[in-house]
Amino acid sequence: MAKDASHKSEGQIPTNLRLLVLLEEVARRGVAVKPAEMIEAMGLPKPTVHRLMQTAEAEGFLQRDLDGRAYGPGPRMRRLALDTMSSEHLRTARLTILKSVAEELGETCNLATPDREGMIYLDRVETKWPLRIQLPVGTQVPFHCTASGKMYLSTLKRNTLEAVLRSRPLAAVTSKTCTDPDALCSELGDIAGRGYSTDDEEFISGMVAVAVPVRDARNRLMATLSVHAPVQRRTLQELLEALPALRKAAKELAALS
Repeated sequence: MAKDASHKSEGQIPTNLRLLVLLEEVARRGVAVKPAEMIEAMGLPKPTVHRLMQTAEAEGFLQRDLDGRAYGPGPRMRRLALDTMSSEHLRTARLTILKSVAEELGETCNLATPDREGMIYLDRVETKWPLRIQLPVGTQVPFHCTASGKMYLSTLKRNTLEAVLRSRPLAAVTSKTCTDPDALCSELGDIAGRGYSTDDEEFISGMVAVAVPVRDARNRLMATLSVHAPVQRRTLQELLEALPALRKAAKELAALS
């Protein structure tokens, strides 16, 4: 198998860069990876790769996946990614796009990224209406009952998705929250096919939301863009009319990466 052009053989990777190159490779792949895959990708001896991954895990940059054998980004690596995405230059450009779409729709818009336990609000622009739902930047919301979370779940491989949904009971946050893993899997299949997700009062009673993916150059989900509103002002069907504006803004946000 040919190696990625950015990766170097053992003799070409300086010792002090090996851990960084390993973390870069994990991030590039976008899925949990096993040590054997990293040995092949980096061209380093098995003991060296195992030592690097153990160090990264001990320091919080990597953490073991549900199967206990593969490794994915740990809390420090995810925080590094969020801090990078929140740099002043990028955030100014993102907020310009978010403000534009929020003004066009007249409702609150959110940009969220997946974390280990749920979606984290990276940026948001509030509606000017006095009736609004307060979910500040940095708030973590569940995967299974939010538009942004379900959008993310719909992009996971089947075996990973099933492991996530069955790792713990799906909490009933409202009377409309879906707590049946099989029913949720079916809905996520529909979401993957149509390219958007909804929240019909499943997370907060009286709130509806619609989310679309923000994808990177390799068509992987890196964030979600959503709009939400109280049902006193917008029905879910009315909110679905915002899809063209959301998709346009999502493409603009993707172009910033």
